[in-house]
Amino acid sequence: MAEKVTLAKVAFSRTVRSVAETWRLAAEVAALLEPGMVLALHGDLGAGKTTFVQGLGWELGVRRPMTSPTFTLAVEYQTPRFKLVHMDLYRINDPEELVSMGFCEYIENGAVVAVEWPDRAGDLIPENALHVRIALSQELESREITVERSKKA
Repeated sequence: MAEKVTLAKVAFSRTVRSVAETWRLAAEVAALLEPGMVLALHGDLGAGKTTFVQGLGWELGVRRPMTSPTFTLAVEYQTPRFKLVHMDLYRINDPEELVSMGFCEYIENGAVVAVEWPDRAGDLIPENALHVRIALSQELESREITVERSKKA
């Protein structure tokens, strides 16, 4: 069994072989989240970023469908602990668009913001963000998920 994750020790990689395993890992990360945190999700199209956020949401108590906000850019979900905001920045052209979407206000108001394509946010991703990197593995249907704190992409 894998070692339990804590905020003080957030730097690890795991191979997941299914949606269920991705959700279990997301549940561990969900337990670490605090109001005002940013979760930066890195990975190619189809890597599993939205699947990871769905696992976070489920663990946090979201019981409605969670889909990729590719066209809406941001979706809010209320959890018992805080508001979870899922943002997809794939279609933005400038970090200023993120500011106009209320990114800074979400953080200031204690929301946890999960950001897909965080590289498009420029310097707006805080230094203490939790970074989740999802990469396709050599094994069929497997992903390598790396979670680390305080490192920009």
